[in-house]
Amino acid sequence: MKEKGFWDGVQAAIPTAMGYVSIGLACGIIGAPYVSPVEMGLMSLFVYAGSGQFAMLALIAVHAPVVAITLTVFLINLRLFLLSLHASTYFRHTSLWQNIGMASLLTDESYGVLMGELAHKDKVNPVWMHGNNLNSYAAWFIGTVVGTALGGLLPNPEIFGLDFALVGMFIGIFASQFQIMQRRFPLRNLLIILAVVAISFFLLLIVISQSLAVLFATLLGCTMGVVLDGQ
Repeated sequence: MKEKGFWDGVQAAIPTAMGYVSIGLACGIIGAPYVSPVEMGLMSLFVYAGSGQFAMLALIAVHAPVVAITLTVFLINLRLFLLSLHASTYFRHTSLWQNIGMASLLTDESYGVLMGELAHKDKVNPVWMHGNNLNSYAAWFIGTVVGTALGGLLPNPEIFGLDFALVGMFIGIFASQFQIMQRRFPLRNLLIILAVVAISFFLLLIVISQSLAVLFATLLGCTMGVVLDGQ
């Protein structure tokens, strides 16, 4: 069977790209009051993180410190280190620079497309993975820039409720992930972790800002997860 190439990877990522355009438009429209299309384009090129960019816009809107914004985006995207490490195991014989390129543009969705391809094949061509990544990357860039330009034409983009797009997406992600985790971990442990995050967040709000409270509550939840997993 002929090895799949770059354009095969692009084709495999078309469903992801379509989703990125729609969410990107929402991100751009709600970000229009705070950033220009050029600034949004640069953010999409260098940050390239849907949840991270939604969080950045929310923090920019409340004039949060740069340190809080940086740490928030870092923690939100921390999971991608693990995804990249796992994906790299399928490209052991690929050059370092190609692995860096693939890992830099890896997202939850492009990782999922890769795993779907590996379910049918034992080996994936690195060029195929570049096509998978770049299609999604371009779609997100175009969606966010066009969304910001359109948002600038709307007097009050908040009335469309597009700021709920990320919340809705994460409710769906959380629900599905929670169901999966229930099969692997005791329900008691999951409820303890959620309780630690919720209680610590509200207690921390008394002494620090909301953005920092989210950061530290997340860290405490992760720590509790590690402790319970080691028992």
